[in-house]
Amino acid sequence: MQLLERTYFLRTLADYAAEARHGDGRLVLVSGESGIGKTALLEAFHDEQPGTRWLWGACDGLFTPRPLGPLFDIGAQLDVEGGPLAVLCRQGAARDQMFSALLTELDTHTRFTVVAIEDLHWADEATIDLLTFVGRRLARRAALIIVTYRDDELAEDHLLHIALGDLATQRTTRRMRLAPLSEDALRTLAAGRAVDVAELHRITGGNPFYVREILDAGWPSIPPTVRDAVGARLARLTPDARAAAEIAAVMGARLDSLLLSSALDDLGSPVVTECLASGLLVFDGNGLRFRHELARLAVESAIAPRRKTELHARLLTALEQSGAADSAVLAHHAEGAGDRDAVLRHARDAARRASALGAHRQSAAQYERTLRFADDLDIASLAALQEGVAGEYSLLDRWEDAELARRAALRLRRELGDDRKVAENLQLLATTLWRLCRGDESYSAAEEAVQVMDSGPDSRELALAYVSLGGARWVRGPSGAAFELIERARDIGEQLGLPDLVSYALNALGLCILDKSGAEGMTYLERALRIGLDEELPEAAGRVYGSLEEACIRLQQFAQADRHFTEGIAFCDERELGVFSLCLMGWRTVALLLFGRWPEAADMCADLLSRRGISLVNRLNPLHVLGAIKGRRGQSGAWDLLDEVAALGEATTEPQWIVPVRAVRAELRWLSGQSDLALQEAQAGYQAGLGRIDPWTLGSVAIWIARLQGPAGSATSLPEPYHLEIAGHTEKAAEAWDKIGRPYDAAMVRLQSSQETELRRAIGTFDALGAGPALSQARRRMRQLGITNIPRGPRPGTRSAPGGLTVREQEVLALLTEGLQDKEISRRLVISERTVHHHVSAILSKIGVTSRSAAVREAARMGIGAPI
Repeated sequence: MQLLERTYFLRTLADYAAEARHGDGRLVLVSGESGIGKTALLEAFHDEQPGTRWLWGACDGLFTPRPLGPLFDIGAQLDVEGGPLAVLCRQGAARDQMFSALLTELDTHTRFTVVAIEDLHWADEATIDLLTFVGRRLARRAALIIVTYRDDELAEDHLLHIALGDLATQRTTRRMRLAPLSEDALRTLAAGRAVDVAELHRITGGNPFYVREILDAGWPSIPPTVRDAVGARLARLTPDARAAAEIAAVMGARLDSLLLSSALDDLGSPVVTECLASGLLVFDGNGLRFRHELARLAVESAIAPRRKTELHARLLTALEQSGAADSAVLAHHAEGAGDRDAVLRHARDAARRASALGAHRQSAAQYERTLRFADDLDIASLAALQEGVAGEYSLLDRWEDAELARRAALRLRRELGDDRKVAENLQLLATTLWRLCRGDESYSAAEEAVQVMDSGPDSRELALAYVSLGGARWVRGPSGAAFELIERARDIGEQLGLPDLVSYALNALGLCILDKSGAEGMTYLERALRIGLDEELPEAAGRVYGSLEEACIRLQQFAQADRHFTEGIAFCDERELGVFSLCLMGWRTVALLLFGRWPEAADMCADLLSRRGISLVNRLNPLHVLGAIKGRRGQSGAWDLLDEVAALGEATTEPQWIVPVRAVRAELRWLSGQSDLALQEAQAGYQAGLGRIDPWTLGSVAIWIARLQGPAGSATSLPEPYHLEIAGHTEKAAEAWDKIGRPYDAAMVRLQSSQETELRRAIGTFDALGAGPALSQARRRMRQLGITNIPRGPRPGTRSAPGGLTVREQEVLALLTEGLQDKEISRRLVISERTVHHHVSAILSKIGVTSRSAAVREAARMGIGAPI
């Protein structure tokens, strides 16, 4: 079949290859619906690149994919050449070693290399991690990686959505989406045939696979469906060849030639040759595959259930006899065969291996598969399965599922009378419930964990329970007894030689001390980090990086917070510690809010809140920050966010979440003229935080009590900016905030002043930030003081513009309608790319849309078009 309407894509790929050959590596993401011609494009591009070395891999369309399938495909291809990657794949080495070996393979070979990975929509988590790992390191490498995936079959919560978003920010990444064929293209393909091209285009939607299958089967004698087209092709085969096609379909998307031959018994190679001649199967590197996955699915769906079960059983036997099959593939066929013993044999091993490779989604799926067949397992084995799947759910942020599995494991361990495991599950349940913002229940679980183990000898389980309970007690009311529990845990860790436990306890101690005496807690946190780094404990170090950033922000040490964020994100991303990355990014939004970098903060909040599966605790900071920004700008939706974070914060019982949102709510109530409600919010926050939170956080609500009730109603032992304002030194207080780097807070202090110069400075800040409600308050105060020549705010042109866009924002939006990217807009307007990004964020916010394409549509409605 001719390759039509793909010249542009081939030329673009050639351009990317030329850039890569000169050391500017490229990762090209090729998307499109099933059958759109992604493989055909790769094959055509392959033919246009003589002298290039190609490495091919593909993801499996199994119920649960085998981890790192494409990497092992490439390793098998390299087996002839030798090299470290091939050796590591044969040895089943750790994934980090194999990831690095692939980069070495790209760097050291004498020929320019193209890596093609197909069907990423079936990828396991470890393969997505591999792509992210390599994509971030492709710059300055002479290599081209082309990845294909179906973009119309990804579930909303598919991990690939997040990975594609992350990869899109890399300068090495390029995207291309293949479109359906036009009627003109179909007319060319159908030349010389009695075909109604318009009807063919209507039936097929221009999908090349549908078109080819229908044309090859003979138009119009078959029904207009791919299943019928494939059925017609199958009908032309001999009975033995049809049987071979059925076996191949049940095997999956990738066919091993030796396994297929084994499963065919005495039918042998002639039937395979017949399938190849029919075009149903094609050669693919070391094996075979269906020309299109839709064809395989059509064949498989037509097999009678009993027959399909028999085929899975035959393949399972052949794979077990070979002794070289991946446990994930064995588990797939074991389930298809309904072989309970084989599922239990292989799925548990597949789950453990997937987890070790970082493929936690696949590990959870394998545990789930095992549990479907585990009804009559002994109690200990069933408990271990529930614990295994609960651990995977936790890593995936599937906390509701984790709770159910953890409670099931706990119930079984109680039946066994296994106190150590009961305590361990209770402590992990406490963590799970904390992630779900259920503070009281978390406290009860932590308390029970200690009760179970307290009378026994020192152990890891006891120490972990001490840390959980000590931390939970501390946030309810700092006490020496709570602190002592955590110190006992540290002592046990040191006595038993458990550095991860020592780091965990020091991290908890540091956060506790932070609430009481501020900077002293940093010493504990830094020691905890040093242990994590020196002992090569990634999870321990990742946890402390998040705590250090939080501590520095709460203590107003923003330079150090920047450093810990930068180092922590690099550390966690390098090791795929997503849970801690989310924590770091959440606290980063708080820092950006305080710095007055609201567009960046809003963008990061929107990104975090759009992620499916993010834990409730990790939603708290983005909800608070985005609610504050929207409220301060007078935008809709602010109170929905603030109501949600207030409810979640109260449910945690922890003042670090309760106090900040109460401060924002008090501020917004006051800005809207609701002074009584503002005072109620401030007093609620103050009571929640008094004696339980650091002075800076407590000051955020105490200052509103002082502003609304007078100095007598507020605490006196507060940090300098608060103390100065309460004492009536507003100018000095504002200067103190300026020195720290918090412009909005400085302007809010100046808003309390009676000095014209101070009020004008406040207006300047509010105007620059787009803080409309505060700006109105500042003008109102100037009028009350009898000040004339009050700044009007945005110029008339801005006020009359749809959405309140500034002149510059209108220019940026007009250029967006031309389809220009930030870099191109920055060149056109002679401004920085970062400034363009901020303008775009402001535009989306002001006109109430969430994407650039929606902004372009809104621009057309508002009459804003591309410059002439």
